[in-house]
Amino acid sequence: MAKSSPTVLFLSLTFAVLLFLLLTSLPRKDTTFHHRHRRLNLRSHLANSRSGNHTSVIFDPLIADFEQRFEDRQWEQDHFHFEDSTPGDLTEWEEYMKAENYINDEESYNITDRILQLFPLIDVSPSDGRVSAQELVTWHLNQGMKQMLHRTEREMQFHDKNKDGLISFSEYEPPSWTSALQNGKTGFWGEEHFNASDIDGDGLLNLTEFNEFLHPSEESNPKTTQWLCKEIIRERDTDKDGKLDFKEFMTGMYENIKDLDQDHATSHDSSESRSKHLFMQLDLNHDGYLSEDEVIPTISKLHPSEVHYAKDQAKYIMSVADVDKDGFLSLNEMIQNEYAFYGTVFQDDEDFDYYHDEFR
Repeated sequence: MAKSSPTVLFLSLTFAVLLFLLLTSLPRKDTTFHHRHRRLNLRSHLANSRSGNHTSVIFDPLIADFEQRFEDRQWEQDHFHFEDSTPGDLTEWEEYMKAENYINDEESYNITDRILQLFPLIDVSPSDGRVSAQELVTWHLNQGMKQMLHRTEREMQFHDKNKDGLISFSEYEPPSWTSALQNGKTGFWGEEHFNASDIDGDGLLNLTEFNEFLHPSEESNPKTTQWLCKEIIRERDTDKDGKLDFKEFMTGMYENIKDLDQDHATSHDSSESRSKHLFMQLDLNHDGYLSEDEVIPTISKLHPSEVHYAKDQAKYIMSVADVDKDGFLSLNEMIQNEYAFYGTVFQDDEDFDYYHDEFR
């Protein structure tokens, strides 16, 4: 016997509701970061290095290689006055746009595929199917040190006039933007700085020593560390007594290092009270002054190293992509939040809520 129309209608509506509930309960891929108007952009490290700004390490070595190629070309033009192009070659702008079009072509360069390829290269300590914050730090640090050494080799090529693989102080020409030189002796890129980087004391800098000279904040050489502490004092020592009293510390240093004072990080005390507390922590012999040895803990704040920046980038990525907050990133979490890893080369003209500009 045929069912009545009301019964059929009721069963149809019931089925539709159940189907809707089933579909909405299924897990869906997070599409927060997958907007077609989002675009990856190559940046100029050289422009930032001229102004003294640090640029973040690129997560993906493939994009880093693109940027490095254009940076090298611009550097050659500036130092050797090469022409932009020869007849028949693409102009630099055409090559730049060709590279950007490549990394924004889903078929040529797919971010998900890149994460799939890079995941096992990051997940190595141990290789357990998940990425820790320390593994991210190590990954970014290795990429950063590689790029740093490349720039050092490039600078050595320019300054090594006699092509013997060594740099003498007379061969080195400081960058035009520096203003720290004082008669060529003290300050950054001065003779004292040069001699502190000369580990073996032969009056010449090999590649390792020249890298130390160009990047003294890496603190791998005790002589450079000692010189850097001396420079920290000299820059802020207004009465020229070779040490810092509390007033010199508060006006010339505290604002840059105040988060070293972990005990008072959330205190409601006055700024002067907090700075006094930190000063006393650093003043190990309690003589009311800071000596060169006593400012060693401030180096990482006043002159951040690649380790500092690698930790910052890893911390940011973990805060965004570690969805379950277990302290590790699964492959699925990295794919679901893939643009967190490409934030330094990522531009979104419409949705600014997620855009992260901290490392540009």
